[in-house]
Amino acid sequence: MKKHSTDNLIIGIDAGTSVIKAVAFTLDGRQVAVASRHNRYTTADDGRAEQPLAQTWADTADALRALGDEVEGLASRTAAVAVTGQGDGTWLMGPKGEPVGDAWLWLDARAAATTAALARSDADRARFDATGTGLNTCQQGAQMAHMDRHCPERLNQADVAFHCKDWLYFNLTGVVATDPSEASFTFGDFRTRAYDGTVLEALGLSHRRGLLPPIIEGTEQTHPLSESAAAATGLRAGTPICLGYVDMVMSAMGAGVHTGEAGTACSAIGSTGVHLRSRADRDVRLNAERTGYVICLPMPGQVTQVQTNMAATLNIDWILSVMAEMLTEFGQPVTGRDLVPRLDAWLRDTTPADLLYHPYISEAGERGPFVEARARAGFIGLSTRHGFKEMLRAVVDGMALAAADCYAVMGDPPKELRLSGGAVRSPALRATLAAAVGSPVRVCSRDEAGAAGCAMMAAVAIGAYPDMEACIADWVVPLFGERDSPDPAIADRYQSLLPAYQQARQDLLPVWASLADRKGV
Repeated sequence: MKKHSTDNLIIGIDAGTSVIKAVAFTLDGRQVAVASRHNRYTTADDGRAEQPLAQTWADTADALRALGDEVEGLASRTAAVAVTGQGDGTWLMGPKGEPVGDAWLWLDARAAATTAALARSDADRARFDATGTGLNTCQQGAQMAHMDRHCPERLNQADVAFHCKDWLYFNLTGVVATDPSEASFTFGDFRTRAYDGTVLEALGLSHRRGLLPPIIEGTEQTHPLSESAAAATGLRAGTPICLGYVDMVMSAMGAGVHTGEAGTACSAIGSTGVHLRSRADRDVRLNAERTGYVICLPMPGQVTQVQTNMAATLNIDWILSVMAEMLTEFGQPVTGRDLVPRLDAWLRDTTPADLLYHPYISEAGERGPFVEARARAGFIGLSTRHGFKEMLRAVVDGMALAAADCYAVMGDPPKELRLSGGAVRSPALRATLAAAVGSPVRVCSRDEAGAAGCAMMAAVAIGAYPDMEACIADWVVPLFGERDSPDPAIADRYQSLLPAYQQARQDLLPVWASLADRKGV
């Protein structure tokens, strides 16, 4: 049955790595319906991770048509459409609007050697000072530098270098553009929100400056849906289209990273851990290790500092799968997912901050707050009195200490930590994060935070709200749950353990290197 409301609607498109979603919201932020399509990309042993551009647009158009099947009169009721998408990566388009090969995704690892060489250069300090962003293989700057060195014909054929959302915006409107967030953390200065020649020079890409699209601010400027895009999506030609910021900060905006108070932060706890802190650009403190991101928010002078763990709940998935395999071996067939409901009970039976576990379970190592592809997970402090439940507790503690490690390089603990992601439905996990980071926590009940974040930008762009702060007051603040403060005694245990956690990861660097050398990595 189609869903109907008399309110006008805003559609938020969130083209993620795994799923492309189209979500309808009322002008005051109530979610009406969602339609999605699974994303498809290919990987290979040489490190490539590629996605066809034409397929991505076709899947997005299909999701919008499916949303029309869910919402009665969607085309006539849509006041605006906003789009965000997976960050980093390189989506090249030729002079006639045709794709130049498949996109290199943020997962692509082929630029690793080029990235390492650029990061060691004397010019990288100036690049980092401008962008506030550590260089890694995910980024378009590193990937284009690699292409320029090893396959320049790709860049020679291109007319513009897009990110995912930029490509979709072009297909929706025919306009070549990018947004201030990806433009500045990749090729610019987060203070000016403009391209920076020093950054291009440091990357060896000054001669490729012509590939960078114009920067537009989506809260101030929209473009109309084209006739061809209207035919493809089922929407009405001329509908205002808003170019959102990168999905990472759109999701954080939808989950409450910034609601006007100083010192707020947001952690998205999923397969990876993303930790974002809202602050004025003048208050940013860059770390000596040159890691993390500084990403602009869609409000003047406001940015997020970001650190990302390569693996968060992947660690829980791993240890539960180990137990599931053992039970299955002894005639009790279960999966790791079957054991998730027992997680909180097992954690209640254990002592917090008793063991050390570094949650670097990903084969890609770690990227925040330090970058080391050879980093690996491990327990420290095991004895005969420790069993499975204690090891599970250590894994959860390690995830939480990894978040604290990330926030530590960004300054003092947040005054309040907003949480998103399926894992934070666990009260025990929320309590562990609060104690380890040393901050009160609360959860925003917004289901589709990324789509909501860019839809809020569209609401401002069409004049439904005077600014983002007013929109946030309606769209985000009412969805917050209760504020839970950490137990002081338990928080003290984590705070006393954090220095040992940090010291151990530093001391283990040569051990990880030796293990990698033995394996020929």
